[in-house]
Amino acid sequence: MKKNKYLYSLILMVTFFVGCSEDENDLSFINSVASPTEVSAITTIAQDNTGLVTLTPLGTAVINFAIDFGDGSEIVEAIEPGSKIDHIYTEGSYQVKIIGNGLSGKSTETTQTVEVSFNAPENLVVTIENDTTVSKQVNVTASADFAMFFDVYFGETGNDEPVTATIGETASYVYTDPGTYTIKVVAKGGALATTEYTEEFLVTAIVQPITSAATPPGRAEEDVISIFSAAYIDEGGADYFPDWNQGSQGSGWGPFDVNGDDMLQYTNLSYQGIQFGAAVDVTSMEFIHLDVWTADEITIETSLISVVNGEQPYVSDLTPNEWTSIDIPISAYTDLGLIVDDIHQLKFVGAPWAEGTVFIDNIYFYKGTVQTIGAAPTPSLPAANVISMFSDAYTDIPVDTWITSWSNAVLNDIVLDGNATKEYSALDFVGIEATTTTIDATSMTHFHTDIYSSDFTEFKIKLVDFGADGAFGGGDDVEHEITFSSPATGTWVSLDIPLSDFTGLTTRANIAQLIYAGSPTSNTTVLIDNVYFHN
Repeated sequence: MKKNKYLYSLILMVTFFVGCSEDENDLSFINSVASPTEVSAITTIAQDNTGLVTLTPLGTAVINFAIDFGDGSEIVEAIEPGSKIDHIYTEGSYQVKIIGNGLSGKSTETTQTVEVSFNAPENLVVTIENDTTVSKQVNVTASADFAMFFDVYFGETGNDEPVTATIGETASYVYTDPGTYTIKVVAKGGALATTEYTEEFLVTAIVQPITSAATPPGRAEEDVISIFSAAYIDEGGADYFPDWNQGSQGSGWGPFDVNGDDMLQYTNLSYQGIQFGAAVDVTSMEFIHLDVWTADEITIETSLISVVNGEQPYVSDLTPNEWTSIDIPISAYTDLGLIVDDIHQLKFVGAPWAEGTVFIDNIYFYKGTVQTIGAAPTPSLPAANVISMFSDAYTDIPVDTWITSWSNAVLNDIVLDGNATKEYSALDFVGIEATTTTIDATSMTHFHTDIYSSDFTEFKIKLVDFGADGAFGGGDDVEHEITFSSPATGTWVSLDIPLSDFTGLTTRANIAQLIYAGSPTSNTTVLIDNVYFHN
């Protein structure tokens, strides 16, 4: 799985370099491109005493590789990403150098030992561990004399395919459920004989947060009433585990620390509460906020409790194994008749009852409207007139990637009002590619995309056609970029651009790249929806 990710990203790097080479301005980022990273090679050997070794070079931000086989033979240059190369060794130990060459001319070199032996692997040592950051992921490393690689059968029902890794490297696998599994490791070398190791291993889930919740934004003192948050000054005297007989319900409480960040841990949550040091008037506040982490499939009910007229609840869904940020309008309580000028307690209730554990941080009331972004406008064109790359309104054509390895942005797939949306944050530029099956837009007249940002000052769209050969290079690639200065912010902007405006795009039968760019560079967030060609 790791191998496929690297090979794919490397192919896309080459595609971008050629597809964008005609626009000098767009290549200005090359000088800041980092050297290749994660350069290595997967090495396997034919188990037939021939010494035939296959090397598959890997790396990030690499346009080609060179390999020095370490046996005095000629160095092989310009190995394309995704390629394998065979080499025949005699028995012995060799230091193989893999050189990854980057887009900017920078190179990174790594050395791996290749042991070629026709003896069966000996002295096999296997280490199996639960990953400390990924829930239910198991990592396996192995070493052995006379072995070059190993296969790991992780023993989950329905998956009989092994994960292969080079000796000294790590093979990883994420299980569906925790539990005990039989893990088998098979060490292989140049001989027909193999050596095996089997272990019954307990796979565990991570049931507590390993990172903090997002840091709350800076607010004026009069705009926040904090109950528990290091970001603000808390109201004093709060009791985070008042004796409401929760213990008899199986529920417990304790402080919890993540790298110096304190939070509240409520175990086996039936109901829990917080007693304020003094009642607070939240009539001028607009929301109550809390961040909640759980590993369980549960919901949490948050109640505000008034001194004089009781309590009202609000139920929130929680996403397991990540922080859920909750903002509840105060009106959700006052609409039910609750008086909020004397709130002296909070109550949390878990469902199912007493079956989940939650970690809570950043409990505070605040004012300052939270902007709710609705979905992009729904397109109304007939499907027969549309070639859709991304839109819930149409059937989309295949797109290889919505963020290439050479992009400078972060992609997050989000849902707005039930509508799938692409979010690009820290956006400088992002490449989107349909190279396996290019797009024939010769019968189309317009390119459409809906964009939303609260902070961009400029937005660019580039289309790249790979020409009649349908592949990058060959001298027939064409492209054109259009710039939108000072687009409207805080609202969806529908861009419906005549393809004739892309004057440099002289052919449209093999469109393979769509590139978005935004300013301020690497400091803007843009939402994207309804990406399609139409007539």
